[in-house]
Amino acid sequence: MKLKPNILITGTPGVGKSHLAERVADKLELKWHNVSEIAKKHKFLEGFDKVLDCPILDEDKIMDHLEPEMEKGGNIVEYHACEMFPERWFDLIFVIRCSNTILYDRLTKRKYNEKKLQSNIECEIFQTILEEAKDSYEEDKIHELVNETEDQLTENISKIDELIKEWLEVQDKENK
Repeated sequence: MKLKPNILITGTPGVGKSHLAERVADKLELKWHNVSEIAKKHKFLEGFDKVLDCPILDEDKIMDHLEPEMEKGGNIVEYHACEMFPERWFDLIFVIRCSNTILYDRLTKRKYNEKKLQSNIECEIFQTILEEAKDSYEEDKIHELVNETEDQLTENISKIDELIKEWLEVQDKENK
């Protein structure tokens, strides 16, 4: 039995996933797994997409690496895609969103090339990650959060904390 839930934080690049995941992990004492960093560190890469200027991950190696941790519970997995992860891994899924204007400014600061910038803005406009989540996981586990300001970040951390407490209460009742 897991003592803490596993959480997925997902969304278009630039919406604030890493900042939120790091803050939630620190506050709630969860283990944060930044999938992009894991792939780089362990060389779980299959190549490089020159058009979108990004690495292509070896998803099987990433899943094998994360599986033992996920079985224990108490994890936050953070990545800009979600359909590759097994549904059984997550108790709560948070799709992080922000306005296209803010996203454009954030991605421009990161010096994204024009194709990568356009692709990510379109992803946010068409709610691609939210739709992926709805296609991949039970809808009652999915929560959409807007993350544009420090106040919203604080509210999001409180919301996640509240949902974890609710999850723990349900687990406690089911185990009695």
